[in-house]
Amino acid sequence: MGEVVQMHFTTPDYVIFALLLVASTCIGLFYALSGGRQRTTQEFLLADRSMSCLPVSLSLLATFQSAVAILGAPSEIYTYGTQYWFLGVSYFLGLLIPAHIFIPVFYRLRLTSAYEYLELRFNKTVRIMGTVTFIFQMVSVCPLTVLTGFDLWGAVLAMGLVCTLYTTLGGLKAVIWTDVFQTIVMFAGQLAVIVVGAHQAGGMGEVWRKAMNGSRIASLDLNPDPTERHTFWTLGVGGVFLMLALYGVNQAQVQRYLSSRTEREAIMSCYVVFPCQQVVLCLGCLMGLVMFARYGEDSPLDKGYVKTNDQMVLYFVMDVFKDLPGLPGLFVACLFSGALSTISSAFNSLATVTMEDLIKPYCPGMTEAKATLLSKGLALAYGLVCLAMAYIASLMGSVLQAAFSIFGMVGGPLLGLFCLGMFFPWANSIVSKNAALLTKWLNWLALTDRKALYSLSYLWYSAHNSTTVVIVGLIVSLLTGPSKEKYLTPGTVYPVLGNLLFFLPERYREKLCCVTPLPHKVFFSQVSCCLSWPHNVYCGYLDVGIFFLCACGDVVQSIAVGTQPYRMAQKERNGLAQMEEEEKTEERGMDDREEDEVRATPQPSCRLAHTVQETAL
Repeated sequence: MGEVVQMHFTTPDYVIFALLLVASTCIGLFYALSGGRQRTTQEFLLADRSMSCLPVSLSLLATFQSAVAILGAPSEIYTYGTQYWFLGVSYFLGLLIPAHIFIPVFYRLRLTSAYEYLELRFNKTVRIMGTVTFIFQMVSVCPLTVLTGFDLWGAVLAMGLVCTLYTTLGGLKAVIWTDVFQTIVMFAGQLAVIVVGAHQAGGMGEVWRKAMNGSRIASLDLNPDPTERHTFWTLGVGGVFLMLALYGVNQAQVQRYLSSRTEREAIMSCYVVFPCQQVVLCLGCLMGLVMFARYGEDSPLDKGYVKTNDQMVLYFVMDVFKDLPGLPGLFVACLFSGALSTISSAFNSLATVTMEDLIKPYCPGMTEAKATLLSKGLALAYGLVCLAMAYIASLMGSVLQAAFSIFGMVGGPLLGLFCLGMFFPWANSIVSKNAALLTKWLNWLALTDRKALYSLSYLWYSAHNSTTVVIVGLIVSLLTGPSKEKYLTPGTVYPVLGNLLFFLPERYREKLCCVTPLPHKVFFSQVSCCLSWPHNVYCGYLDVGIFFLCACGDVVQSIAVGTQPYRMAQKERNGLAQMEEEEKTEERGMDDREEDEVRATPQPSCRLAHTVQETAL
């Protein structure tokens, strides 16, 4: 390796970086001054539920493809080899399950915060516990996403202020469209590094040969030991639970699903983001191989040129582009784009859960104008807190492992809570609270560096914590008495057990699946329960034959659960004038539609009626 590379910007680099910040700010200003001008919480927090599939998909991709991934993946490949590449296996189920289970439930309940579900399914205490856990998770992870490996704290400060500005002014619509722009910048920056770096190394064939000789091309490792850092099972199975925690129940992603125009477009966004995730993973891994082809075992970290593995990626970029003014600025713009997309999503989602779960329920008389203004103030406050914590985060080691560890340890119990409530109708609220608290205590033990049981690979944290919540919850539910059917809110339970265990006798399936959660149409005066085979349920199989996709009724349509009290609560919370017209239309046609439903719907073998309780969230 030649002389030490100076990690500083030239004038063209600063110009490109400045253009990124200006473009992001302009998008925020545009949506602040257009449309409804962000005057309602519905527009500010959910983009008026008007987003199409493509921008939602790219925003889903960008939200967690932050500087953590752009810096962490190449560093991981350079240090440990291509075993990390098998994480792509987990993306399949990690996106398919949210598309066909979580999204239909959340979308048809017409939620704003994902944690509203926990109150509908359990009670207000569980909702608050879930909200506080999410706030802790995102406030812990946000500072990691600000890190770039550069000691450019002026640029970091500028990025944080710009992100806070456009998030506060333009709301979720500005966040999503800036994510689209920043995703394009991320792809361009990574491609530029790979193309130029591979050319300087002698082509991709030479890059691959050097990686093979350096033992960086890993074969399939089927070692079942859960304490091994990366194996096929750790990445392919543990990674599924991590993806579910991120793409299934994380408020930042759920908010994007709920901003879609229709349920179908929300589901399609998961299918679109799947190949995009694979491309991003491939780009990160290829960059790591190109970096190894340039330095081999003689890394800048060992030479003392950089202090951390993540800084090594920036050193490599400055080395590759040292004779190409402007291209270092392009990659750093790519890096900052990843950070901007993640922290803007975090600010908006944190403001949403704080407003909807911790403030509005206790201030029912708050006007829409005040609620919107307070939401903007919360986004601003969280932005400033993130910047204040960024310096502390800069003292950490690998940001990739640190971020995934936090998502697993904190997101795992949340995933377990949602699965417990959605898949097991008999789980009660006492169980959910105690199981989540137990898991958090286990997390604390893990952080104290206990051996054996607590030395799991960081990718197993989410699986371990979510399954702990579910198992403990089911056991305690049986001991304390299962939840009564009459207390279950329609639309909050998904019949996964009743559908998968189709070979059991009908009476057992009905007990496993006592609520029709995703009905064709449900009315206030008629809420059926129990699914009977084969009348009310049909199952389809994926082409690969490894997962059942089950649906209820003859045709699954994208409509909200039609309970009058819940819709009235939605009207009060969001202040939407159009809800009045919808209610008038529904009242005029209610009697006729009920008669049609009674005639058309086969009667299940057990007719249990649920008491639909009015829940003013």
